[in-house]
Amino acid sequence: MGRTKADEKATNRFQMIAPLLDEELDKQERGRLIKQICVRHGLSERTIRRYLSQFKEKGFEGLKQKPYRSVPEELQDEVLEQAILLRREVPSRSIASIIQILEWDGLVEKGVLKRSTLQERLAKRGYSARQMKMYHETSGAVRRFQKRCRNALWHSDIKYGPYLPIGPNGTKKQVYMVAFLDDATRFPLHVSFYPMLDARCVEDAFREAVRKHGVPERVYFDNGKQYRTKWMARTCSKLGTRLLYARPYSPESTGKVERFNRTFEEFLNEVKLENPQTIEALNQWLGVWLDERYLHKPHQALEKNITPFEAYRREGTPIRHVSAEELAHAFLHSETRKVDKAGCISFQDVKYEVGVNFVGCKVDITYDPQDTNELTVDYPGFDSWKAKRMVISERTGKRPSLPEKMIKEPAGTSRLLQGAKNPNQARKAAAMTPSVPAVSFRHISKGGTRHV
Repeated sequence: MGRTKADEKATNRFQMIAPLLDEELDKQERGRLIKQICVRHGLSERTIRRYLSQFKEKGFEGLKQKPYRSVPEELQDEVLEQAILLRREVPSRSIASIIQILEWDGLVEKGVLKRSTLQERLAKRGYSARQMKMYHETSGAVRRFQKRCRNALWHSDIKYGPYLPIGPNGTKKQVYMVAFLDDATRFPLHVSFYPMLDARCVEDAFREAVRKHGVPERVYFDNGKQYRTKWMARTCSKLGTRLLYARPYSPESTGKVERFNRTFEEFLNEVKLENPQTIEALNQWLGVWLDERYLHKPHQALEKNITPFEAYRREGTPIRHVSAEELAHAFLHSETRKVDKAGCISFQDVKYEVGVNFVGCKVDITYDPQDTNELTVDYPGFDSWKAKRMVISERTGKRPSLPEKMIKEPAGTSRLLQGAKNPNQARKAAAMTPSVPAVSFRHISKGGTRHV
């Protein structure tokens, strides 16, 4: 700050506190004047009292504003280059840590370099914390991409929905939205709410999307446990679809479906006013919103701002459909169960009859999650057969005859005792053979004074 400007500042401050320098003022009058000065000039009482103290201690010079200490001009470029080097060495290094290192290295005096100043200069050179995230090793590519044809790539994500009275005794329970989105056209292939947050909701949404819009070439998911399942890998393999997962900590790679979720916030805010009481009612309002506020609305990311519906219909790439049998086979699940002593297995808290021939055996069951009335059972050496739910009647059924392999085999003698007879006789014969005594006194002389 220049000398003229410093003198002007000191003059203004002196004129401000001049009424308070009268020694005849009592304590109450001085306090009243201080409050008036604070209101008139918009300052705090602490500031006014500090001005008084500085004037009484150093006079007019004490009212001058102290000049800011700055980094010498001949060191400014060197300090900035060293700060950039420190930021490049560790991109996550904070401004405070950089200043601390510069002070320890003797490049700047303690307290001279301010955080805001260094942060501003680093940002101008392109080394702010946000800019350095692009060079972080775990970050993904930030360049936009878009497939050229429909069904070339599908995205999916789960979003938390509202609370509905669908729990036991009408308790409110949160529901979840699962969305499948086409990459090239931003067309929502299937969007629906589900009462659970697990792999079952993803499986059902994926199955409906394939049923309505064909088989995709690739699917691209985040690393949620609802997507990283064995059935997802098996289903995609049966459909001939390549399964891809985003890199951890790279939300930009799933930006399209994340952007859809941001648009979806509008629906969540509006549907609260309708207060739906069931998932069916909620999904009905969802269909209305999708048709009028998304499907048939121009999309800025699409060429010529056409709607997602038009983009998906105009694209001429053939859609690969599958039959109902192929679709059901692709989504079959497989598990292993142990047959109990009644010839049944337990599946989803329900008993299924397998057969007493397989008591104690572990069998493989294959089933369609949408229809569990019948299970397909497989066991090595037998053809596959159907297991139905066990029906308990009022009367006991006829006890089935045991299979031949489980019937007791008659025996005239005990093979265990007969087998042990021969080694037992050999043991006794060996015990009767005379043996050499452990200690012999035959060669010890009887002469001498000491005898044994």
